[in-house]
Amino acid sequence: SEVVVVCDFTSQHWKCQSHELAVRGFVGSHVIISLQGIIQAYKSGITLQANATSLGRWDFSGSFFFSISAVTTIGYGNLSPSTVAGRIFCILFALFGIPLNLVLLNEIGQLMLLGVQHCARRLEEVFHWQKKASLLIKTCALVTGLLLFLLLPPLLFSDKEGWSYEEGFYYSFVTLSTIGFGDYVIGMNPDRTYPGWYKNVISLWILFGMAWLALVIKFCINFLE
Repeated sequence: SEVVVVCDFTSQHWKCQSHELAVRGFVGSHVIISLQGIIQAYKSGITLQANATSLGRWDFSGSFFFSISAVTTIGYGNLSPSTVAGRIFCILFALFGIPLNLVLLNEIGQLMLLGVQHCARRLEEVFHWQKKASLLIKTCALVTGLLLFLLLPPLLFSDKEGWSYEEGFYYSFVTLSTIGFGDYVIGMNPDRTYPGWYKNVISLWILFGMAWLALVIKFCINFLE
């Protein structure tokens, strides 16, 4: 709003200007404080449409998603502990969680690799193929992984988040590669209602997708070497 100050005496014009600037500074400081309060409320999951935490950032599914983003070192940056106790617990949780997560991802990747090798051996026994069986199974595993972890999830994100397919694909790759810029994060739109299973399913998708992408990167490293 505009502050209008009327003065009758020219000699007091500088006083009127000082008073006007003081009033504007007072109003401006309160506006800044109000904006800071709105930002803090938004970070806590409170929307302006209703007096409720509809974003569910720190319910079970939101906390589970935060835990996954922490131990996988994705670190979107949209959520962070705000208390001293929460930060200390987060540090201890990450110290133990990150190594355990690496062990888990390695085990998942090994199971995927064993499955591919088992299918290749079966094809060799049935059709008496040798090099063709291994190449065929690896190609099928690559295509299946692309569908499950990179090509089909953007369709879900388009439906639940309202993103374009390109935005969903970009989010999928940035997440599974643990780049985690934080410019796109699921479950953050206050205008949308998210089902309870949504964040839990995405958390599992992250775990298995990271294991699959790690295998692909490993094959690329071996190929380059």
